[in-house]
Amino acid sequence: MADRKDLGIRSGDTVRVWQNIVELKTGKAANKKEVTTKNVRRQAFEGLVLAVKHGTEAGATFTVRKVSGGIGVEKIFPLYSPMIDSVEVLRRTRTRRAKLYFIRDKAARDQKRAMRRQLAVTPSKKQLAEEAAAEEPVTEAPEAVEAEVATKE
Repeated sequence: MADRKDLGIRSGDTVRVWQNIVELKTGKAANKKEVTTKNVRRQAFEGLVLAVKHGTEAGATFTVRKVSGGIGVEKIFPLYSPMIDSVEVLRRTRTRRAKLYFIRDKAARDQKRAMRRQLAVTPSKKQLAEEAAAEEPVTEAPEAVEAEVATKE
């Protein structure tokens, strides 16, 4: 409890949250009875802290955002949750805001801007046809080349 309080997580920090994931499997045992097995694994969620709410009191939460496969994913973690194994602060950034919700819009704007750049660069059909014609090698029939060589001699 005290170690999480002393972390001093602030908005703008890049953190790695190690979470305990419980997987329950149901199957049949050798005696044909249903058996439920419990498998616990650790999973990391690394991203930017957008907001810290309620400071370090019992109900404190922090919101972490990461981009996975081009899609923004946000999770809200309770600070003192027993399902959180550990929290590592990887990088601290100086911010001028307490809540960084504008990052959502900024990421969307940057994505749209990149898409516009891709659309602006695409060549027209005429340019594609000219490039294809330029790439095709001009081949002559072997008899015509031999006839030209014979006439020059």
